[in-house]
Amino acid sequence: MSGDDDSSGWQLTESDPGVFTELLKTLNVPLVVDDLYSLDSASLASLQPLRALIFLFKWLPGAGEPSSTGGQYDTDFPGFFAHQVVNNACATLAVLNALGNIPSLSSGQQLADLISFTTGMDPQTRGMAITSADWLREAHNALSPPSAISLDGLDLPKTSEDAYHFVVYLPVLGAVYELDGLKPSPIRHGSYENHGEGWIKTAREVIETRIATYPPGALEFSLLALHDDTFPALQAQLAQAEASGDHATAAGLAQHVANETAKRERWAFENSLRRHNYVGMIHALASALAKAGRLDPAIDGARTKMKERIEARKAKGGSGMDED
Repeated sequence: MSGDDDSSGWQLTESDPGVFTELLKTLNVPLVVDDLYSLDSASLASLQPLRALIFLFKWLPGAGEPSSTGGQYDTDFPGFFAHQVVNNACATLAVLNALGNIPSLSSGQQLADLISFTTGMDPQTRGMAITSADWLREAHNALSPPSAISLDGLDLPKTSEDAYHFVVYLPVLGAVYELDGLKPSPIRHGSYENHGEGWIKTAREVIETRIATYPPGALEFSLLALHDDTFPALQAQLAQAEASGDHATAAGLAQHVANETAKRERWAFENSLRRHNYVGMIHALASALAKAGRLDPAIDGARTKMKERIEARKAKGGSGMDED
């Protein structure tokens, strides 16, 4: 679960494919993550082989129990499963719970050593070992740096924010499992057929059932696909098509390569923004506004806009926000 408590040293993680892919790159794992807006066959065709689904949802007490989705706890789960023992680590923990159950997956030495070291541990102890790894916490926090602006000591009223949580769905030994670090054991959602859509069909039904437990129209969800990085193979196919003079095939592949390159360049740019420290810019901007006599009007304008937002939210039936 992710909340506003960062006392554990683990920072909030954004549900963004570029963030997850950068984490996988740091772990030297040849997988990438992409947004999913649908689980239909056409949307999944370009993502094969699909290794796991990462599901982000608004956490509610008691939500996601096996009885609500037709699953059952598997206390004899033979694979890799770790509990979440600190706040804000659920994104990275979901990724590790997936990676630890993918057979013959290549990875960096640190990750391989960590998985090997925790073999045979119970989920609670394994979770403690994982979240105690300084190098992993640093990799997790790399794209979610702590805020450089502290409000401590201002005696501001405490506000509660919605908590969100990551879980992972994936096939393990012929069955679909839901691995949720806040649950006592993995949840088994039944076996699947190896032909047709395979495990995806079962996972889709479970996720749709899970979403149906929320109020109609709820949009507090995000779905990400963890899959093999096919970009190197795509580049090789393009080079082969060009060398053989197959211009029609090369044209289609070139467009695919261009789209993938543009996406990854966007990820790299967005991640650079996440890493940047904006305190200096904010200070320079505030100083310039003050010197020009425009700081107080800007503050008044911001307060006015905030009041308008609060009133608009109240009019829609939402909870109010504190104003200062």
